[in-house]
Amino acid sequence: MPVLLVIVLSLHLLSSVFWAGSTFALARLGGQGAQALFRPQMGAALVAILAGGYLWGQLHAGPEGMPEHVLGIGAICAILAAGVQGMLVGGTARKLRKGAMTPDEAQRRFAMAHRIAALLLAITLVCMGAQRYV
Repeated sequence: MPVLLVIVLSLHLLSSVFWAGSTFALARLGGQGAQALFRPQMGAALVAILAGGYLWGQLHAGPEGMPEHVLGIGAICAILAAGVQGMLVGGTARKLRKGAMTPDEAQRRFAMAHRIAALLLAITLVCMGAQRYV
């Protein structure tokens, strides 16, 4: 396996583990700490998605089969999870800073955003694991 592929795969795995793990923890904690982890999570999401796109291009070129369809579902779920977190957590944090939302209201939105994203990332992880066996 070429060195660049190993490096990109490592970046994909490490950023994905941080993103999904912190999302699962924040979902379980009801969104407490969401503001502090927002930028690192979005950075990890960006690296995971870009590295995943590169890996797709390198490892899944050619005719699409069932593994690519399963991975595609996982990729869509990951992109949706990033969108949910970016819009709901980022938007809520901005409203909270401007005083347009109460802390309790913001906390509920943070929790909801991370629970939705956690479900989407769980689907992504299942797809990544299952694609080899379908």
